[in-house]
Amino acid sequence: MTTNETMTTNETTTAGDDFTAISEPQTRLIRTELEEQLQWREVQLRDLRAAVDSGEQDTARLALLADVAATERAVTEVRRTLERMEEGHYGRCADCAAAIPFGRLKIRPLARYCIVCQRRHEAR
Repeated sequence: MTTNETMTTNETTTAGDDFTAISEPQTRLIRTELEEQLQWREVQLRDLRAAVDSGEQDTARLALLADVAATERAVTEVRRTLERMEEGHYGRCADCAAAIPFGRLKIRPLARYCIVCQRRHEAR
């Protein structure tokens, strides 16, 4: 195999979204989606807090408080993901530092682990 054939083979095997690290344009795309999600979640959180403050009945109030807590966690997770982007750690596994494939990040932009490490965490 010649050098050119080797380059072509390597380019072919690493060019797919499932096997390469995330590129800058892909990061920008995901950042935009995360920023939109953060804005939506913050509006949702504000509305939920207003509903809690409106004096709902005990059962409804408990359900609203659970929704507030879940939404607060979601806001925190999105903010942390945006911070990882700013710090240059986004797209790398928090355990093994391997590149997380764009295909995975596209489906789950908040992913912190590669699939192998994610499975290990789920098995615990």
